[in-house]
Amino acid sequence: MKASDKASRPQVVIIGAGFGGLWAARTLARSEAEVTVIDKHDYHTFLALLYQVAAAELEAEDIAYPLRSIFRVQKNLKFIMAEANRIEAERKRVMADGMEIPYDYLIVATGSVSHDFNIPHVSTHAYFLKTLDEAMVLKNHIICCFEEAQRERDEALRRRLLTFVIVGGGATGVEYAGALSELIYGPLKKDFLRINFEEVRIVMLEAAPRLLGQLPESIASYTQRRLEQMKVEIRLSVKVSEVEEHYIRLADGTILETETCIWTAGIKGEPLAAKSQLPVGMDNRVYVLDTLQVPDHPEIYVIGDLAGISAGDKVLPQVAQVAIQSGMAAAKNIMRQMANKTPVPFVYRDRGTMITIGRNAAAAVIYGRCFRGFPAWIIWLFIHLFNLIGFRNRIMVLINWAWDYIFFEKAIRFVFPSHLPCGRKAMPCPIKRKTSPPGLP
Repeated sequence: MKASDKASRPQVVIIGAGFGGLWAARTLARSEAEVTVIDKHDYHTFLALLYQVAAAELEAEDIAYPLRSIFRVQKNLKFIMAEANRIEAERKRVMADGMEIPYDYLIVATGSVSHDFNIPHVSTHAYFLKTLDEAMVLKNHIICCFEEAQRERDEALRRRLLTFVIVGGGATGVEYAGALSELIYGPLKKDFLRINFEEVRIVMLEAAPRLLGQLPESIASYTQRRLEQMKVEIRLSVKVSEVEEHYIRLADGTILETETCIWTAGIKGEPLAAKSQLPVGMDNRVYVLDTLQVPDHPEIYVIGDLAGISAGDKVLPQVAQVAIQSGMAAAKNIMRQMANKTPVPFVYRDRGTMITIGRNAAAAVIYGRCFRGFPAWIIWLFIHLFNLIGFRNRIMVLINWAWDYIFFEKAIRFVFPSHLPCGRKAMPCPIKRKTSPPGLP
């Protein structure tokens, strides 16, 4: 096709290649549009298994897949590896790393980022679990804590190194707590024979009266019992007021001494929409029309975690199924607009929610039915394996899961240097705590 023919066709730009952006692009494969996908990474991350990278069960490459490999069969699509800096809605332009990318229709699918709720020093001292970089940094840090604790003679410093605090009792916090317990009391207990594992503590803090607030009470109770059996201390109705380098202060004044605060307490919309002066709420989400369009901008659609999508008197949760379905719906509405038809309201079909807690233990709500224990765990395994992109990824994940299940081993127990965009650097075992830190209450 000639370049002039392509230029004359409707230009659809998709910002973000997560679940929502990926499925929107796929839906537009047979349309008359020329599609441009912009993402700052050249890979898609299967975020549902990110916590397993942080728990040394999977390698980063096992849950990532090259975007150019995904898109190579889609002839009407081009991919640009760049960071979108601003949307100029009036000019219908996306500014990305110095480029101006014009559009006729725009899908914004930049997702979410961790939310610190303006609690002092969380962004400086906590570990997050939203990106591959953050997962690898956290895994490095956990292993380094044990390396340092094994040669630490000061009992107070050693206990602080061996105390791991997870803030947030939602799905991510619960899944990571279970995976961390299995890592610590399984392979690491065999690796570090000089450590007294009675000194190890995994503490989960949740501000609400129970875990997993969006799931039924029966599943929350089952999850709490299971985690407590795995030596996870659960504290409910507890709020954090401050996070420092060596301790966490609770709202009631209690001090938890720790080198590890893992923050899974919440997420908010990624900042691009707010920086572009699109209408956002307190949580940085764009509260869209029922067609997923931005008010006053019928050519702009917002989907996934960034979108505040109303369903009755509730707002849909920031989960993968919402992103996938809203991405497909936005793409279909754009095709309707190109055909001079009116966009239709988005209808979300809730297929269920599931979490895994550990070996042979999971919980699921599927079409209103609750499953717990081994049956839910088997369902969880098959669904996640099926939804992974790429045959190699499925094989590698299956091998690692089988190795762990048969031999009680986590296959990825090593420390690689990794860099975070914020500048934090995780070199091999950087923790050096030979004296009591100044300012510790």
